[in-house]
Amino acid sequence: MAEATLDVFEYAVVRVVPRVDRGEFLNAGVVLWCRAREHLVAGTHLDEERLRALPGGVDLAAVRRHLVALEGVCAGDPRAGAATTEAKGARFRWLTAPRSTVLQTSPVHCGLTADPAAELDRLLTRLVRSGG
Repeated sequence: MAEATLDVFEYAVVRVVPRVDRGEFLNAGVVLWCRAREHLVAGTHLDEERLRALPGGVDLAAVRRHLVALEGVCAGDPRAGAATTEAKGARFRWLTAPRSTVLQTSPVHCGLTADPAAELDRLLTRLVRSGG
């Protein structure tokens, strides 16, 4: 039985920050990049009830649109804008660059995986969907 090849992947957690000055946030997705497989993908899950519990009020429709656009940039969907024409690695770096906006990412973390798609689902479950 052949052993699965493990490849390095990088990921960042996507955070919704209703008030940048307060620094409070809700995890709402994960962006994952595996260079060896040219695999760039984002998955999102917005818990609107938990987000409403944070002070500062946020435009939920705008947050939803931005999360869809983030997924589109990863997928190379031209409707997501000019960034989709960049190489996948450049898109990952652009998406994970520090910024002071309502949608931000965590620092980039890395690991090893034999299946980037399954890894994304695992990270979403552990860091976003579970609420903890």
